[in-house]
Amino acid sequence: MSVTLSSRQFSRDLAGAKRAAESAPVVVTHRGRPTHVLLSYHAYRALVGSERSLLDLLSMPAESVSVDDPFEPPARDKSLPRPLDLG
Repeated sequence: MSVTLSSRQFSRDLAGAKRAAESAPVVVTHRGRPTHVLLSYHAYRALVGSERSLLDLLSMPAESVSVDDPFEPPARDKSLPRPLDLG
């Protein structure tokens, strides 16, 4: 079950929205339409999985990072144009 707040309610009571997000997602609406969802960090990590990103690895102390820690860069979007070669 989620909590729904208008963007005005959300901006007026951010602390209340954060407390509500600890137990359920908070849906923020603009003019009656859902635009954003506020989740606790724990719920977010459970949603996206436990894979480490490059940012996670870079923010860790060097002694706690293993050479065996896997990092998979995101796949290149083939629909984007290739850079222009002026050489």
